[in-house]
Amino acid sequence: MKDNSEEMLPIVDEQGRQIATATRRECHSGSMLLHPVVHLHVFDPQGRLYLQLRPMWKDIQPGRWDTAVGGHVDPGETILDALRREAREELGIGGFTPVPLSPYIFQSDRECELVNPFLTAWEGPIRPTAELDGGRFWPLTEIHAALASTNPCPFTPNFVQEFLRFHETFQRLVPAR
Repeated sequence: MKDNSEEMLPIVDEQGRQIATATRRECHSGSMLLHPVVHLHVFDPQGRLYLQLRPMWKDIQPGRWDTAVGGHVDPGETILDALRREAREELGIGGFTPVPLSPYIFQSDRECELVNPFLTAWEGPIRPTAELDGGRFWPLTEIHAALASTNPCPFTPNFVQEFLRFHETFQRLVPAR
């Protein structure tokens, strides 16, 4: 498997309004074309956070732990439709209630994304698809310990930034038990 470098992505302004389209290759090559993505943080009843392991064939951050669900919005697709599609495609889940978090812009040396994050509580089975190298639930204390470690960080930079940004919200809405 590999990412489709010719996949068309919407280019948006800072309010999320589509202004153009470009290929995935163009968006991920340092052009800084702002393109929308969705993220879903999935918590179990024990307050643990599910993280996906990115496959080694991914073009960005292969082999690192990341947000449970993350993906591009297709041109003309709504944010919620993209979120539900990505959750089905990556974890095989549906029928969840997404709680919106504040959108923000994430920029790396390769790309610029308008991130539309959500969280949900989930009690059903999770069936990672071939788009992932699996995943597991992490206690928040384990995530903090990995972030504080002197070992190389196992998480994607985007996840780290988002986890720190929303940690207080996570603690308030889904208290660890």
